[in-house]
Amino acid sequence: MQDEPLRTSRRSDPAGQHRPPGDLAASPFRADRDRVSTSAFFARLGGVTQVVSPSGSGLLLHNRLTHSLKVSQVGRAIAERLLSSPSRLAVLDELGGCDLDVVEAAGLGHDLGHPPFGHQGESVLDRIARQRFGLADGFEGNAQTYRVVTRLDVRGVEGVGLDLTAAVRAALLKYPWTRTGGPQPHPRGFPTPPRGAAEPPELPGTGSGKFSCYTTEFDDMQEARAVFRGRLQHWQQSVEASVMDIADDIAYAIHDLEDFHRVGILQHASVSRELTEWLGGAISLAGRAEPELAGPGSSLELLRRRLHAKDAWIADDDAFVAAVKRVQDHLVNRLLEEPFDRSQQAEQAVAAFSGQWTRRLVEGVQVDADPNTRSGHVGLAAEQWHEVQVLKFVHRRFVLQRPDLALHQRGQDRLLSKLVEALDTWVIDRSEAARLPHRLRDLFDLARAEFADPQVAALAADEHVADGASREERLERLARGRAVVDFVASLTDEQAAALLESLSGRTTQLWADTFVL
Repeated sequence: MQDEPLRTSRRSDPAGQHRPPGDLAASPFRADRDRVSTSAFFARLGGVTQVVSPSGSGLLLHNRLTHSLKVSQVGRAIAERLLSSPSRLAVLDELGGCDLDVVEAAGLGHDLGHPPFGHQGESVLDRIARQRFGLADGFEGNAQTYRVVTRLDVRGVEGVGLDLTAAVRAALLKYPWTRTGGPQPHPRGFPTPPRGAAEPPELPGTGSGKFSCYTTEFDDMQEARAVFRGRLQHWQQSVEASVMDIADDIAYAIHDLEDFHRVGILQHASVSRELTEWLGGAISLAGRAEPELAGPGSSLELLRRRLHAKDAWIADDDAFVAAVKRVQDHLVNRLLEEPFDRSQQAEQAVAAFSGQWTRRLVEGVQVDADPNTRSGHVGLAAEQWHEVQVLKFVHRRFVLQRPDLALHQRGQDRLLSKLVEALDTWVIDRSEAARLPHRLRDLFDLARAEFADPQVAALAADEHVADGASREERLERLARGRAVVDFVASLTDEQAAALLESLSGRTTQLWADTFVL
């Protein structure tokens, strides 16, 4: 396509003409895929929780690394399907292009910024970043991913970031906006905001719930998306980002159900009762006021209503009923009917469920030249879209809402909170400046340099935090906060726990192989 030189441009090579000596692949996009897959940040994902840690269970559950591999695999399959249709090629080209290696690189890299303990760790670090350090940007896993590839990793020729092409950086932007600042007009103010752009009701005044860029990387994001000016709205994903986003949804909807069937958490009786009671009493349930909803079938009815409230552009009751029936048939009546006993038959049943559903959802992908603001240019047909909602509902209702998981996650909350406090205290101690972990010291120096820019500092600081501190003290706190959060976010689950053990004096082992300072 005519914009290919812009798509292949790197910050170190704006014309995209040179092949760095470390790249084995001639294709710049394939080289990017290699840069991501050989990154230390990518390797650490093998020790980062997807939903629950598999440690000690004896089971092979998904972690963030295996999840990323599946997203990459599904994303490439989707892209191949789109590119095989001559009628779609012209549309894809008009929207900025779709390259298989770009999609694959984005799938591999989309979770590089994910912190220890999955989404629980994400919410904890966000709260701490905002409340303890006054960082208006807080913490967000997608924005941390973009910070990793543009600032924190060291694969680039200047030792800053992975120095990826503009196309791959843009493909990592699921939510191409900052929390509150830009681009303008900010999409959170739209009558129907894009998915993720709205402000969470439980966090008023904090900005968008999901975003892919901190203030410190905003200029880089603008540069990466420059190639799409005149092709996409300023808030829209690139085609390749949209493919990666759909692949993420598909992988998440399927493999988490696999995992919790394996560990015996998804019980046939409880899931069957919820779906069966709703199917049998849908008309009656639809006529009840929300406070009157209770018992089996009620949670599914609340999902149906929520879909109509948030996604009226695609929500359809007939499609919803069909989706519930299909999930009941394939998940409840086939997969969950027999408990997982690690036999060959049980493994084959899991593989069949995963394969059949992945293929069905991939075949439901389509291109829309003028999508609703709640959707990307690449999305699922209505039938498959409803099926994904029901699959994700089963996971949310029968796994994420379990009290034993909540107990586990509250412990992780305390662990991360204490770890951040201990590291922050260490950074503050001037007598220990020479003995700080080298990586933490480097991150502190980087953050101080970033916040030395008055414009960046003004946007990064939470104006609601008024504590009588001087400007210099506030900037110091911002830098400490970003550095400590960057450091903690780069750990595995086990490294975070081991580091806190050492900082708390609960271990007498001097040299530990579970973390590296």
